[in-house]
Amino acid sequence: MADEELHETTADDQKDWQAETDAEAAAKSEDNDDDLDIPMDRVEAVLNATADKDSLSPQMQRMMNRQAENTRRVEETIKGTKSNPRWFVPLFCALMIIGLVWAVVYYLTSDYPIPHIGDWNLAIAFAIIMVGFIMTIWWR
Repeated sequence: MADEELHETTADDQKDWQAETDAEAAAKSEDNDDDLDIPMDRVEAVLNATADKDSLSPQMQRMMNRQAENTRRVEETIKGTKSNPRWFVPLFCALMIIGLVWAVVYYLTSDYPIPHIGDWNLAIAFAIIMVGFIMTIWWR
């Protein structure tokens, strides 16, 4: 009996809570847009640095100055970065591969690439590989 009374509701008793919440949110967002009083085209003009600086508010002028300062700092940082010459990466890759091939050839033949020096062939291969590896530390 109590269950029947609980489920007996009419359309007038039910509220559309979602519609009310959406309507309130839309009204608040419209109010917030009016409070700013800055049209979007002026904001875009400031960001693109095409606005007339004399007609801007102090906040917009500060924003433009900050944008210009950030751009200048990024450009200086890019200019200050050093890079390796073009031959650097191929050289250290080649050294590591040559050292590996040297060691493999010695293991397969047990006398070559340089005959009659024995296990020193492995030391030479290891040294060549290490020179290539050390060069990777200086890679930029």
